[in-house]
Amino acid sequence: MYQVFLFSQAFESTMEEWMPFAWKLRDEFVTATWETIYMVLITALIGGLIGLVLGIVMTVTGPGGILESKGLYRVLDNLVNIFRSIPFIILLALLVNVTRFIVGTTIGPTAATVPIIFSVVPFFARQVEIALLEVDPGVVEAAQAMGATPTDIIFPVYLREGLPALLRVSASTVISVIGLTAMAGSVAGGGLGTIAIARGYQRSRMDVILVATVLILLVVLVSQLIFNWLIRRTDHK
Repeated sequence: MYQVFLFSQAFESTMEEWMPFAWKLRDEFVTATWETIYMVLITALIGGLIGLVLGIVMTVTGPGGILESKGLYRVLDNLVNIFRSIPFIILLALLVNVTRFIVGTTIGPTAATVPIIFSVVPFFARQVEIALLEVDPGVVEAAQAMGATPTDIIFPVYLREGLPALLRVSASTVISVIGLTAMAGSVAGGGLGTIAIARGYQRSRMDVILVATVLILLVVLVSQLIFNWLIRRTDHK
């Protein structure tokens, strides 16, 4: 126990010497990390669900789809392209009133999730469409020949056969979301981005920026490891 105490004292002394500002903010770093995880999870649940549904609709109504509808597909395709082309920092400003209407404020992690979701939905929808189009057309045609309904094709065929590809695009989307949470910190969105900018960059405290960067990278790494495990478990190849 005494050796543990000595190690703890030595560690604290080293951190106070090499990273004085970051060490004083250690409790805030813990809170900010959880805020970042919270924003990622909320966006993944809400934005992921909406993006998945939108991607499925675009797949089945697109050219050669099982419910082909040129008019509907053209509208959805153009909307996705338009929202994907808007830079996130501009989207933050455009959706200020929408964010205030939905959550009652424009500051904090909950408020930040609103523009992040708006940014992620079209991106993920397009990724879902691309992933589902990789499903072997022969499997879809075989299901149609057996009299399967569109619902029977969407769930047992598209989603089941395309699950590994969906997980891959989900992984890249989640990593993009983590980056967006950091950008949201520029407008007091909370999380590690706010600490890196408000407590680090604006006060020229490089140790704060460094620690925030390392923590964001750890969140990315853990997310990627989880998705890699899920992909290995579901890949039929």
